[in-house]
Amino acid sequence: MSYSPDVIRKLGPGGGAWEKMASLRCRRDPCGVICLILTYFSVFYADYVVIQYVLIPAFSDSVWCSLHGSVFNLILLLLLACHAKAVFSDPGMVPLPDTAIDFSDLRSQSSRMNERGCEGWTVCSRCETYRPPRAHHCRVCQRCIRRMDHHCPWINNCVGELNQKYFIQFLFYTGMASLYSMVLVVTAWVWRIRNEREGDAEKEGEETPSKHLIVAHYIILLVESVLFGVFVMVIFYDQLISIITDETPIEQMKNRLMTKDRNSSSSSSSSQLPHHPTHTRKPKIALLREVFGRGSVFCWLLPLHSSPPSVGGITYSALPDYDV
Repeated sequence: MSYSPDVIRKLGPGGGAWEKMASLRCRRDPCGVICLILTYFSVFYADYVVIQYVLIPAFSDSVWCSLHGSVFNLILLLLLACHAKAVFSDPGMVPLPDTAIDFSDLRSQSSRMNERGCEGWTVCSRCETYRPPRAHHCRVCQRCIRRMDHHCPWINNCVGELNQKYFIQFLFYTGMASLYSMVLVVTAWVWRIRNEREGDAEKEGEETPSKHLIVAHYIILLVESVLFGVFVMVIFYDQLISIITDETPIEQMKNRLMTKDRNSSSSSSSSQLPHHPTHTRKPKIALLREVFGRGSVFCWLLPLHSSPPSVGGITYSALPDYDV
């Protein structure tokens, strides 16, 4: 796509002041802040219980204590790294122009839009700017997000084109940590019951906290692991389906509504309904590489920076080729 000098001048250096303001508004969301605090508290609580009440009492005399502790903390470290990247990364905010854009002649420009290859570009009345195909406005971030999936309070940020990879990695390691902690708790609980039956309860009581405190921590951690594990695995599956079908939840909802409208009016005015062009379907592996990067599959599990994806194989800037 070509851009006129006037468009580039109006776009400016990327709207840095607006970017900072939008970022602050996003991170001041009360629900998002509470979810962030709850996330970090749950992670550190799980680590505390696993080390203090599961591994040390049950595996203190074995190499398994160090092994399980190292693996579990490695998973938590990757979890926190992916979460931090998802929180602080740009989800794909559409840049704002430094000066207001005149949309008064938008209808006269629409006839030339198809000729210039700008199908799918729309105008956001809230941001007062052009947005590329598959971009949607987030009312929490108060910005348009490229290929927006949804706004997630658990990362206090939108899940979009540029941070979906980190969000999915966060879900994956949260599920792994939940499953791992459940296995460790059940193993330690079985070990305690077996020791009590063998008559070692008195010796154990001298070195460890009371039985009721330990059982309470076990139950709390099990409930936390089950709730978070099931929750993130459902979202993880939904994210993968969204990628391989190349449709975000917003697009799926719009397509259902369009199909329903066409079916309801097929007998009378189906020919008059506007037919919206859909993006070209791609191979599943290509769609996955657009999100996770084109490197090794092993790198898909690490919160490493990958090159920004493109739309239809063509990277785009903030404005289409409109005369404004």
